[in-house]
Amino acid sequence: MTIDNFNFAGKKAIVRVDFNVPLDENGHITDDTRIRGALPTLKKILADGGALIIMSHMGKPKGKVNPKMSLAQIKDAVAAALGCNVTFAPDCAKAAEAAAALPCGEALLLENLRFYPEEEGKPVGIDKADPAYDEAKKAMKASQKEFAKTLASYADVYVNDAFGTAHRKHASTAVIADYFDADHKMLGYLMEKEVKAVDNVLSDIKRPFTAIMGGSKVSTKIGIIENLMDKVDNLILCGGMTYTFAKAQGGHIGLSICEDDKLDLALEIIAKAKAKGVNLVLGTDCVAADSFSNDANTQVVPAGAIPDGWEGLDAGPETRKLFANAIKDAKTILWNGPAGVFEFDNFTAGSRAIADAIVEATRNGAFSLVGGGDSVACVNKFGLADQVSYVSTGGGALLEAIEGKVLPGIAAIRGDK
Repeated sequence: MTIDNFNFAGKKAIVRVDFNVPLDENGHITDDTRIRGALPTLKKILADGGALIIMSHMGKPKGKVNPKMSLAQIKDAVAAALGCNVTFAPDCAKAAEAAAALPCGEALLLENLRFYPEEEGKPVGIDKADPAYDEAKKAMKASQKEFAKTLASYADVYVNDAFGTAHRKHASTAVIADYFDADHKMLGYLMEKEVKAVDNVLSDIKRPFTAIMGGSKVSTKIGIIENLMDKVDNLILCGGMTYTFAKAQGGHIGLSICEDDKLDLALEIIAKAKAKGVNLVLGTDCVAADSFSNDANTQVVPAGAIPDGWEGLDAGPETRKLFANAIKDAKTILWNGPAGVFEFDNFTAGSRAIADAIVEATRNGAFSLVGGGDSVACVNKFGLADQVSYVSTGGGALLEAIEGKVLPGIAAIRGDK
């Protein structure tokens, strides 16, 4: 069942959204992107004449009530965005009465799901090494099912529109779907767009395909890199991880970030790319700084000849040209991770060069997917988010999808295994 095909008139729909929005010290929302992203789904239900039950997590309260992570803080903002009356249920597991009384055309916002450990389904207060852990885990899984059953009992229909948590087998993202038949559970519009964007990149590839992987550690991206090796024509590795590659090839990297236990892995990736005919693009020069600061002294040096006491904080001018050349003629582009410490204005040039090249390629007909928190922050900082094909809201979920893993939140709706 798709959300477009379903008529919500007279139905109560419980929708899992990702309203884990950033708040300032006074509990005011500083970025409402995630709320705006869910509006098409939520408004469709209300416009059809349905009653809307909204559930989300906020932060990591670890199964305990924490007022600083209460969704009560965003109730008024949600009501303003929806343009309807929104009531609040201060206990998500004791909202049956409020749900039953909810009239069509109005919404009920449930309190933070993660105030209950059953949402994540992990035993609390017991170490994995404890002999009793397995029994505690089994008991928690049973409790998780009951928690999900309670949430499901509030509604006639379940909609999952929280791609950011689709990689978690939580009560509200996967287990709850077991209590609805195939005609009464579906993906929301945001989830549909995310799934389509990933499919475009991994299944419906137009060539050349260029992937840009950044970030500080090669270890956190190895699964993605290995999965992409069989798909891409060009693979750009940038950001902090490149200094591990430079050192592995005998370079001197000064104080630059490096995973010394991953030097052999870096060499294996280089060899694998060569064997598979993948054009692996690594930086040849970098902007080195004498301290980790926006106001540090800088110099452009070869990526493998960074002086003692200095560290690489951004891609150098020659490297930026290499990156742009590998991007500009591509027809499919995936970008995850910046090329430098873009949070510092003086070290944004590498990431900006990547973003500009992606925008140019997109104008020329490429499909470009930007995902992962830092890359999204980059395109937003540069004001270019509307000039790429798709900006993903899901960090971990996107990465696991790119690795080729089945996402529980999607499998629970589609019936995949």
